[in-house]
Amino acid sequence: MKKIGLYLDAVITGGTFQYNLSILEAFHALPKDQIQIVIAYTSDLWGSYLNKQNIAAIKINRTIFSRIWYQTRTPLWFWRNVGKYFDTFSKSFIQQKCDLWVFPSQDIWSYSIPVPTLGTVHDLMHRYEKQFPEASSQQEYKLREKHYSRMCNKAIGILVDSKFGQQQLVESYNVPDLKVHVLPFIAPKYIYDKTKTVSLKYNLPNKYLFYPAQFWKHKNHKALVRAISLIIAKLPDLKMVFVGSPNNGYTSLNRLIEKLGLQKVFIFLDQVPNEQMKELYTNARALIMPTFFGPTNIPPLEAFATGCPVAVSNIYGMPEQVGDAGLLFNPNSDSEIADTIYKLWTDDETTISLINEGYQKSKNWGQTQFNQRLLEIITSIIGEN
Repeated sequence: MKKIGLYLDAVITGGTFQYNLSILEAFHALPKDQIQIVIAYTSDLWGSYLNKQNIAAIKINRTIFSRIWYQTRTPLWFWRNVGKYFDTFSKSFIQQKCDLWVFPSQDIWSYSIPVPTLGTVHDLMHRYEKQFPEASSQQEYKLREKHYSRMCNKAIGILVDSKFGQQQLVESYNVPDLKVHVLPFIAPKYIYDKTKTVSLKYNLPNKYLFYPAQFWKHKNHKALVRAISLIIAKLPDLKMVFVGSPNNGYTSLNRLIEKLGLQKVFIFLDQVPNEQMKELYTNARALIMPTFFGPTNIPPLEAFATGCPVAVSNIYGMPEQVGDAGLLFNPNSDSEIADTIYKLWTDDETTISLINEGYQKSKNWGQTQFNQRLLEIITSIIGEN
């Protein structure tokens, strides 16, 4: 009987939280006759959530020592070798005597505690898209480099979202291929929840394109504005709905929209509750996502599951993720984006084909397949250690 631990340390919102939920569900699908599971958490928010879901878990309290380590980043060798004797937070992990601890939030504890760990790296865009300060300012770059290099050195396995992500991790930190395990993202559970139907109160048009993304510069909202300016004369009824909270690209985006006189085209919804996202996708003409970041992203998976046609940037692992179920375009080409928008808006045959391909993609890779893949990864690791 092997013993596997899962540490939940994500904020109860956003993509990392949804990824934690997918991992959590996969843990409960592990064969009970072969694997004993331990689920640990620090946030009381997780505690209340787990109680509602009737999931047994233990709370591991952060200590003043672990907080000091987190904030000051004292030498790693010192913390790993000395902290285990006096820090009760570290001791809590060690005392469980797990064959493996899984850390899905790509946090520092995947390498700060001397236990066998499976860490997570969602992206290395600080290396590959250095023009965006949100990922590659001088301070941010140094922090991320130290973080990921330490994880690659200390964790016995690392989860990535795609073969492309595996390639980037191997070439960036000289990690052995066998140490990096591909576990593609899946659409969050709320997208499939058929019991929740919400009547939207946003007074949206009957036909609109959709882009859910926080207003970071790397999300490339401006390219959509410039592209639409090229074709608005041909498509005077075109509408675009943005969902996301303001960030460093928000103000300049609005200035560009005003400069081009396109205020009537764009609808801003800020953030919306998860239970309303399904309906936003279902009612949309298509998802169009000109992001510069990858390797892969969650919105195309949400669109596949809800029957929403998909068009995404032809970069990194996105072609691997969408295959024939999405249109691909160069995010640096306004004219190519414009052509894609025109096709999505006018070509019913194409959108119907994309819907069908997307549904098939969703059926072929969901929670069941995700569960099986995680079991394969865990088995390969604990079988070798």
